[in-house]
Amino acid sequence: MPHIHQFDDIYPFSAIVGQEQMKKGLLLNAINPKIGGVLIKGEKGTAKSTAARALARLLPNREVVDGCIFGCDPADRKGLCLECQNRTDLKSKTTKMRVVELPISATEDKVVGSLDIEHALKKGEKKFEPGILAQAHRNILYVDEVNLLNDHIVDVLLDAAAMGMNFIEREGVSYVHPASFILIGTMNPEEGELRPQLLDRFGLCVDIEGITDADTRVDVIKRRQAFEENQVGFLEEWAEPEQQIRERITRAQELLPSVSISDEMLFIIAQICIDMGVDGHRADITMMKTASTLAAYHGRNCVVEADVREAATLVLPHRMRRRPFSEQRMDIAKMDQSIQKTQHAHPHNH
Repeated sequence: MPHIHQFDDIYPFSAIVGQEQMKKGLLLNAINPKIGGVLIKGEKGTAKSTAARALARLLPNREVVDGCIFGCDPADRKGLCLECQNRTDLKSKTTKMRVVELPISATEDKVVGSLDIEHALKKGEKKFEPGILAQAHRNILYVDEVNLLNDHIVDVLLDAAAMGMNFIEREGVSYVHPASFILIGTMNPEEGELRPQLLDRFGLCVDIEGITDADTRVDVIKRRQAFEENQVGFLEEWAEPEQQIRERITRAQELLPSVSISDEMLFIIAQICIDMGVDGHRADITMMKTASTLAAYHGRNCVVEADVREAATLVLPHRMRRRPFSEQRMDIAKMDQSIQKTQHAHPHNH
């Protein structure tokens, strides 16, 4: 029998002790994948992969076109792959959200898929062998130890994540397919950093806190033990908190399109980015998307200053110009000054 109950042995998201920043980063990307993924930094054995799988279990089942290799959404006419666009009858079926893992040894062909050039020349039609990005469409793409991957492959992944599309070109033959996924990358900073150009491309970055409080550590042990001794009972015990998060994600997704952000908030975002010394404009745009998603997460349809502040702690630390690792923290006092500066410069917006 195939392993159908893929989630029965998965630890519940809501039962993960602490790690609030990591959970927030994951939930925000689940609500709005356009944020551009989350990079989780931390040592081994810190619930990184547990959290990714637990997130998949939280997300609702989805409708897919039956027989489509990309699992297109039958309701999204604009986002269909070329094959589905040409089909007259789209039958749909329901599937669970999956976690697609990218192995460190993956070659570019394995990631983007490959085109059969000979077939294209002989038959005049494109024959595409799907890769990992095709499997990841509308799922979670989990990349462990992203800092150990070949830079070029990380580039390709981040390109696809940003565009929601995968472009393949080989010897003048090109092919495109939808590749919209929730990107979760992890790395252990002790094994070397990611180049700043690549770091900047991850929407959010969170540091895993080592838990130094004995009570909390005991909680971690006890919950883990309870889970291992009686999984069914443990999952039942956490069913209610899981359902609450599930409903919160759905509500936030429904609210997100109507969230508005005032010019005052945009000025605050721009000023914080200038004062924190981040390069380029990706930080400003990601901060705007993250603040809007936070507003939806908190059940509001307009962005307030608290959303911008919270967004800054997730969007900026990994984008600040290089300093020793220990100093990659948000300077809260400096952020306050940026906000005050904006309020003096643009009093009419206040």
